[in-house]
Amino acid sequence: MYLRRTTRVVAAAAALLLAAAACTGGDENKPTAKVDGPPQLSALKTLGAGEGELDLVARAGYVENGSTDPKVNWVTPFEQASGCKVNVTVAQSSDQMLTLMRSGAYDAAAVSGDISGTMINDGVVAPVNTDLVPNYADVVDGLKAKPWNAVEDTPYGVPHGRGANLLMWRTDLVKPAPKSWDPVFTETTPHQGKITVHDSPMSIADAAVYLMTAQPDLGITDPYALDERQFTATVDLLKKQRANVSGYWNDYTAEVAAFKSGDAVIGSTWQSIASLAQTQKVPVQAAVPAEGTTGWSDTWMVAAKAKHPNCAYKWFDHVLTPKVNAQVAEWFGQAPSNRNACAQTTDKNFCTTFHATDEPYFDKVWYWRTPTKKCVDGRDVQCTDYAAWVKAWAEIKA
Repeated sequence: MYLRRTTRVVAAAAALLLAAAACTGGDENKPTAKVDGPPQLSALKTLGAGEGELDLVARAGYVENGSTDPKVNWVTPFEQASGCKVNVTVAQSSDQMLTLMRSGAYDAAAVSGDISGTMINDGVVAPVNTDLVPNYADVVDGLKAKPWNAVEDTPYGVPHGRGANLLMWRTDLVKPAPKSWDPVFTETTPHQGKITVHDSPMSIADAAVYLMTAQPDLGITDPYALDERQFTATVDLLKKQRANVSGYWNDYTAEVAAFKSGDAVIGSTWQSIASLAQTQKVPVQAAVPAEGTTGWSDTWMVAAKAKHPNCAYKWFDHVLTPKVNAQVAEWFGQAPSNRNACAQTTDKNFCTTFHATDEPYFDKVWYWRTPTKKCVDGRDVQCTDYAAWVKAWAEIKA
């Protein structure tokens, strides 16, 4: 279903920009130091009657009411059961989502890990009382109380799904099959001018993961905790890579088209894109390289000044029900967060393909989190923050 969704959404919306949402590196990426403390905000104590309205911000494909495909609709059943009319604004990027949520006009958002820390620390979102979200109990442990959705033991949302940023290659043109990020980052790569890279500041973390192994003397222990020396080395690597990049991708069809034509033969991708390419008979494979990778997990968060908090909580529980969580996962192309959702997918191999409950697989993934000046790895030095990453990314692509 996620393949059909991709084709229809792109055709209907002229290749919507699906900037990555948004993921951790297993045991070594558990919460360490508390980042700049958020303001003291209280979570909802008791669940009351719905306020009749719910204003959401989300990625395309997260809040479907049948308008994209009549068969894909988990909004109408919610509205009928809760009495909460859903209004959704589609955010085309994390920065746009942050701006929208700061406006105070929205109740909740499905937030990527690249900006979740900013929303928490700036008081844009409030803690979530998960006792009021019964289906939270069935969320996989690998997504609970993590650095991008909690502060110490306080949850700031409910996990919606997850995915890894993979290395994809043309099996007929890239031989032997790569097991490392080397062909993507090495200046002398045999695939010069044939590399694709995700167009996001978070791609800086991809390069940092590679350097953790390639240049251990840099001392990088967390790809989101880069001091000035480490950050400079990572940005320099990406600037050198620029000459070998055929394009920076934002939407599914652009990357698939590049691999189909041969303009690209290797680069970063998502499982949903690899699956779509394979469906179109493009000879590609995708995997997590030996060094590990980054990834994403989006979290539904409630606005600190939500006008309809009860409806927001009811929505959180609705999207975590096994049936709806499975629907969203297949439609968007991600691993569901509810461990019982796999029994509800229409494609019975879906959860195997997306490694839904495969924690050893996700142990190799550093989920996106917000870089801050206070190093998230606990070091008593100054690190680079997200604003610096955004500025550097623009320079890398220039």
